[in-house]
Amino acid sequence: MREPSVSRYAAGRLSPIRRVADLRRLRDEQFDVLVIGGGVTGAGAALDAASRGLKVALVEARDLAAGTSSRSSKLIHGGLRYLEQLELHLVHEALTERGLLSTRLAPHLVRPVPILVPLPAGNPAVRVGRRAYYGLGVAAYDVFAGLFGTGRGMPLHRHLSRDGARHLFPSLRADTVSGAIRYYDGQVDDARLVVNLARTAASLGAAVVTSARVVGFVREAREVVGVRVRDLEAPDSPEFEVRARTVVAATGVWSDDMSQMLRDVGVRPGFRVRASKGVHLVVPRSAITGEAGLILRTPTSVLFVIPWGGHWIIGTTDTDWKLDRSHPAASARDIRYLLDQVNTVLDRPLTTDDIEGVYAGLRPLLSGEAEATSKLSREHAVIEPMLGLMLVAGGKYTTYRVMAADVIDRAVRRLGGPVLPSRTDQLPLLGADGYNAAWRDRQDTARRHGVTAGVVEHLLERYGTLAVHLLAMVKADPELATPLAGAPEYLAAEVAYAALAEGALHLDDVLTRRTRISIETAHRGSESAAHAAAVMGDALGWDKAVREREIEHYLARVAAERQSQTMPDDAAADAARLGAADVRGFAADRGIDLLQVDL
Repeated sequence: MREPSVSRYAAGRLSPIRRVADLRRLRDEQFDVLVIGGGVTGAGAALDAASRGLKVALVEARDLAAGTSSRSSKLIHGGLRYLEQLELHLVHEALTERGLLSTRLAPHLVRPVPILVPLPAGNPAVRVGRRAYYGLGVAAYDVFAGLFGTGRGMPLHRHLSRDGARHLFPSLRADTVSGAIRYYDGQVDDARLVVNLARTAASLGAAVVTSARVVGFVREAREVVGVRVRDLEAPDSPEFEVRARTVVAATGVWSDDMSQMLRDVGVRPGFRVRASKGVHLVVPRSAITGEAGLILRTPTSVLFVIPWGGHWIIGTTDTDWKLDRSHPAASARDIRYLLDQVNTVLDRPLTTDDIEGVYAGLRPLLSGEAEATSKLSREHAVIEPMLGLMLVAGGKYTTYRVMAADVIDRAVRRLGGPVLPSRTDQLPLLGADGYNAAWRDRQDTARRHGVTAGVVEHLLERYGTLAVHLLAMVKADPELATPLAGAPEYLAAEVAYAALAEGALHLDDVLTRRTRISIETAHRGSESAAHAAAVMGDALGWDKAVREREIEHYLARVAAERQSQTMPDDAAADAARLGAADVRGFAADRGIDLLQVDL
């Protein structure tokens, strides 16, 4: 727990000084709970444990949200299609979490987005049947949110005629629709939510260290009592042990690596995880005319077309992936598939020339009998394959808090003693406190700080009430008010803040996750790299050689991704993407090398 004299904000700063201090804590202290993995589930687990008064550490080999948790469809949703599959408990659970996030926990990061369900054209009987079928589903979705959701936070659905649908979405082809149903779900910047989770855990006393790669377990008899860690920012320094009474592995699509290592010593892990690749395209807002998103059926899954600031996000694919999990690659086939699907309903077909960004992520799905990953379960599981080691896997982004509470409940039972139950459903994340009042007073804030209302709105929607700290940085150094080269919607202050308060260690961390410049610009951030490296270098004390190396790594990554997206299939795309070395300096994670366990 933090000292009473230290503010919540100060205690949650993931600064360079804080990283040094937390590394020292990893070496010197024994923790109640050590979490491996800095994605949404791992960060959520660290927050849940810290909020119960436990001594907590979180280690992540790369950056916060570097994997699946920064590559989603950016939706906090109940899973409308799960109603059709009669997985009502999943819908109930997800809608409850959606309501909590949008009204209490993170209203600065989760906000309503309207989505249209187009009703296909056809003879009158078919049209009536389809409207009744889809209307019943969306009505049930609203009922679940109203009856079971904790503060629904979203408007109710509405039926629209063909003219009404095309008024909201003029780019819809008139001959393909007979109308639509508009409903609402939540939209989120997934990576920023993870950063806020980790910072909130840090504000409660958790040690949070990225670029800290677990290379082995520490075991006494048949019990796991800690891990061995390598600091990837100091590759020549020796590995060190971190002692913990309980180790929680929230490693997502890497879970099977751990399971395989357990099998090697005769331990049955209890579940398998399959990786499903989801590819998304980003196109400029001008490419499609519409004021709401779309949800469309495809032969393998569903397709979303979602407004994202000055852009649209189009996705996703749903295909099995067995290649490099650290850097999943989108192929030309994936891109063509998405364009073909979305063009069936657009009056002006999109082409590859419209594409600004492409990103691919891997969903960790609990493996079952179904061959198609779209049919695998989105439920989660918590197991304890060895004493002192908990594995949590599966689930979906929206229900991260439930997964985190479940695994920490299991850890608490093992630890014993009087420990508070989970209270994260009552704990606003950093930046959420006072957000509604701050948004109401944004014009006054802009006048006081001498900036435009647009700047204040942009900062509030990304940082919530923490925006005042960025405005203070701008006041102290007016150069930080400069728009970032190649991405004028972002301020230089955001780069400095990412390095000084949000745990960003490398240029890629800022351009890809603290901001979304890597997918929101046609140049993929290459025109912003030099300016961002200069600002970040000033904040972190980089010399000329380090700044040049960071730029070189980033540009190589962009080039490799561009090349991979021209390849005809997964194997060729994967080989092209692996042409760029990881900035943290270790080889691609192929096979079983996430952990080399000493058992």
